[in-house]
Amino acid sequence: MSLKFRSLLVLLVGTLLGLSLSLGGGVLAQRQGADQKPLPWEEARLLAEVLERVKQEYVEPVDDRQLIESAVRGMVTDLDAHSQFLDTDEYAEVRISTTGNYSGVGLEVNMRDEQVTIVAPIDGTPAHRAGLRAGDVILSIDGVAVAQDSVNDTIARMRGKPGTPVTLAVVRNQNPEPLEFRLVRSHVHVRSLRHELLEPGFGYLRVTHFSETTRKDLRKAIDELSSSSPHGLTGVVLDLRNNPGGVLDAAVEVADDFLDEGVIVTASGRGREANFSHRARPGDILDGARLVIMVNEGSASASEIVAGALQDNGRAVIVGAQTFGKGSVQTVMPLSNGRAIKLTTSHYYTPSGRSIHGTGIEPDISLPDTAVADAMAGTEEHRTEAGAAMLQTDGQLRAALAVLRDDGRVMHSKAD
Repeated sequence: MSLKFRSLLVLLVGTLLGLSLSLGGGVLAQRQGADQKPLPWEEARLLAEVLERVKQEYVEPVDDRQLIESAVRGMVTDLDAHSQFLDTDEYAEVRISTTGNYSGVGLEVNMRDEQVTIVAPIDGTPAHRAGLRAGDVILSIDGVAVAQDSVNDTIARMRGKPGTPVTLAVVRNQNPEPLEFRLVRSHVHVRSLRHELLEPGFGYLRVTHFSETTRKDLRKAIDELSSSSPHGLTGVVLDLRNNPGGVLDAAVEVADDFLDEGVIVTASGRGREANFSHRARPGDILDGARLVIMVNEGSASASEIVAGALQDNGRAVIVGAQTFGKGSVQTVMPLSNGRAIKLTTSHYYTPSGRSIHGTGIEPDISLPDTAVADAMAGTEEHRTEAGAAMLQTDGQLRAALAVLRDDGRVMHSKAD
C-alpha cells in the first residue's frame, strides 16, 4: 500500500475518532435529548480496512479521491431516499435550481417512456426562439447520442459558456424525420412561475418548482392578471402538478401570500434549527378571491406544504390526484472543495398536525388522469390565445375552472 494512501487512511480514521470523542464528550450536548455516543474503534477501523482491501485487490486501479467519495456517498444515501452526497457538479446543479440562473439553451427536460423529452422551452431563450417544443424527444447533442439512462448527462451537455454553439437533433410526432436545431448558448434565467388569463376574471398560475424568485414572480403575475381583467380577479387556478418541490422558504412565502392568518407548517428534528413553526402574516394578495390548487402524484415536498397549508386553513379547494407524500425536509450542508451533503433534518406537518409522509395529500375533488399538454410552450405563433388553447387540451384544467365558477365549493361531478 502506498505511503500516500496509508496516510489518507490514518487521517480518515483519526478524523472519525476525533469526531466520536467530540460527540461523546458533550460538544453537541446543547441539543435537546442529545444521545450521541462515541464511535467504536472497531467500526472506524472497518471502514479503513475495506478501503485498504479495495485499493490493493480490486481488479482495476481506483483513484483515492474516488474511493473516499464513494464511501461517503454510500454512507449518506443509505440513510434514506432523499439524503445524498453532492460532488462539485451536483452541488452546482442544486445552486442553479435554487437561484434560477445558468448558461445554456433554456430547456426543461425529463425522462418519459425511457426517452429524454422536452417538458418546455423557457421563454426568451435560444431553445424557445429556435422553435423547440414540448414533447420533442432529444436524440443527440452535437452528433453524439444522448444517454437514455441519465437526464443529468443531457442537461450537462447542453450547458456551456455563453456564445458557444450546440446542435440538437430531436424527433417530433408530426415529423417522420429528425429535426436539427443549431443553438447558441446564452445566460438563462429560469422562471419558476408562468401565468395566463383563462378568461375574464379567472387566472392561471403554474409553479414548476419553488426557487428564491418564486414569491417575486408570483406577485408580478397576480398584478398582470388583475390588470388584464376588466373587473379584477374572481378566482385563480394554482397548478402544482408535477412540481417536485424546491426551497422550503419559498413554499412558505407562497402559502403566506394567500393567507391572512393561521399556521402554515411545523417541523421537528434533532437539531435546534430543525424545529420550527411558520405562521401566516396578514395580507392576502388575492383579497379573498377564490383559489383552486391542482395536484397529482408528481406534486411533492414544497408543493405539498403549500397545498396542505391552504387546504387545512380552508383557503383553497384541492383538485386532482393523491400527491407524492414527501413529508421530510432536507438541508444542504456545504463541505470542502465545492462539495456538499443534502441531509434529511426534519419531518414536517400540515397545520392540522398531520404527517403526509408516504401517504400524500388527498384532494377534495379527484379528477381522472387526462393527457396534459403544455400549450404555453413553443414559438410565439403557437402561443396566441394560450388560455383558450390550454382549456381545449387539458380536461383537468377545465374541471378546475368549473370549480372556480361554482364559487369554490367542492363539486361531485368529474372532469370530462
